[in-house]
Amino acid sequence: MKKKALSLILAGTMVLSIAACGDNTGADTPVGVPTEPVTQSTYTEDQSEIIGGSSSELVDGKFAETRHITVEVYDRGNDGGSDPTNNMYTDYIKKGMLEDHNVEVEFVAVPRWTEVEEINNLLAAGTAPDICLTYSYPTIQTYADMGGVLDLQNLVVDNKNDLTHLWEWLGTTNMYWDKSVTDGTLWALEGKRANNNRVVTFVRKDWLDALGLKEPTTKQEFYEMLCAFRDNADTLLGADAKKMIPFSCSSDIGWRASLLIESCMDPNITDKEYYVNGFDDRKYTQNGVKEAGRILNQWYNEGLMMEGFALTESSDEDSYMKAGYVGAFIHNWDYPFRNGEDSINANLSRLIGPDARFVAVDCFEASNGQYIKYCDSTAGDRKIFFPTTNDEPLASLLYLDWISDPAHIQYLQCGDEGVTHTVNADGSFSFMAATGAAIMNSGQNIDMTITCNGLCLSTPELTELSLANNYPPCNPEDVAQANDVANNGKKPAKNSKITSIEAETGMGEGLNAKRDQAWALSVTAPVDQFDSVWDTNMSEYLAAGGQAIIDERTAAWEALYGDKTMLD
Repeated sequence: MKKKALSLILAGTMVLSIAACGDNTGADTPVGVPTEPVTQSTYTEDQSEIIGGSSSELVDGKFAETRHITVEVYDRGNDGGSDPTNNMYTDYIKKGMLEDHNVEVEFVAVPRWTEVEEINNLLAAGTAPDICLTYSYPTIQTYADMGGVLDLQNLVVDNKNDLTHLWEWLGTTNMYWDKSVTDGTLWALEGKRANNNRVVTFVRKDWLDALGLKEPTTKQEFYEMLCAFRDNADTLLGADAKKMIPFSCSSDIGWRASLLIESCMDPNITDKEYYVNGFDDRKYTQNGVKEAGRILNQWYNEGLMMEGFALTESSDEDSYMKAGYVGAFIHNWDYPFRNGEDSINANLSRLIGPDARFVAVDCFEASNGQYIKYCDSTAGDRKIFFPTTNDEPLASLLYLDWISDPAHIQYLQCGDEGVTHTVNADGSFSFMAATGAAIMNSGQNIDMTITCNGLCLSTPELTELSLANNYPPCNPEDVAQANDVANNGKKPAKNSKITSIEAETGMGEGLNAKRDQAWALSVTAPVDQFDSVWDTNMSEYLAAGGQAIIDERTAAWEALYGDKTMLD
């Protein structure tokens, strides 16, 4: 009855909320932002100072009577994958939760690639799992505003002493990342990124060796390397010389040229400026980015990028890399090592020879000479929340605590020796392809370790050693080098605590498409037309909604922080 009643309330409220979305009359103050400045200390809480309680429902960590909870798990639709709700890892969790807490666990599959739509439908119908997760915080906020999400603030504090693994793993940063600065509500917990590596630059090591070149360490050296690849196409590719692509990119220039772009920004950028322009994660409106566009425009006009690159599908681009036509690219830190025998490096090795491979380099220095890697915080991963139809919030929190136990994380990520991994002489794990119920449907089994994203073993040293062995058949030394480069100069994102900007509502898809088009037009313009093309497209982007977002973000920041420009 509770679920049915709530579903009717939510469905009715959703209709009213959609009807009201277009009315901003009198909305002078951004939603979720107090009218008077609030100091950072309002929401920065030291875990040691939080006095927690224990539940009287538990005896030695167990319920007297068996409880039952449902847990969302992503269904990625992997060909040949295991059943996401019934496999070796779900069995491990079910057995452990029943033995340790007397809680029965049932997994509910939600399609990964339509997860926002699916979780919306489940919430509106009152049939959502007790433990839900999504990458979309606005989805949670929408239903929280309707009364459809549990406030976790008192729950995680009142039961803190029963949730030692959860508190220790997430810390106050992730536990309170989404805590409201206005009313103290806590609608979601943020899963922790054990590895927040972002992107690195990859170059063909065998091409460097063939031309007697060193790995580039500056923008100029990188440019000279691209020119050398172009000018020696006959030597490097023989009959396929015309297929040479010195620098590979795609329509998503803001991502695929991100290290170049970010190196042109002010390395001393204030937190305020970074936030105000931070609505676009490709940093299109950040100061200095235009100069990166000018460099790319030069490269394109000098034949260092493929004609029509902005229309190339990522699968086609990967095929060019695997075929050996590409000299360099910027992408996810582990991109050439992914997908086992079908990885880019594995394909190059089979087709060309064991020396043919991409290696990571650091070569895009900022104006102060340093390498800066703007990356995510350890937070900002999946948001874990409980709908109000959850009748077992304590059992649900105990589930999150159980899967945050380091020993349980390690098993869920590594499985059984001889089945999913072997143990090396140094104690590190080498991972192997599994079959049947032992198959992990996601990298490092993150669909099972929803509080942990990324390999996290018993010690940092073991994690580093094992991470390098996590991409067979690629060279572990190449993986280790990419990891080192990715970690050099990291600058994690800070939490502004401003959760709602009305001007951003519904604008993401349209502005992103306009941004990508603006990049493509600017990069491919004749050199003498670059400034006019860039400026025209930027003006159109701002007029289409970008400036309204910037203005509201500026007002929101100043309402919360006054004249402060840096977060503590």
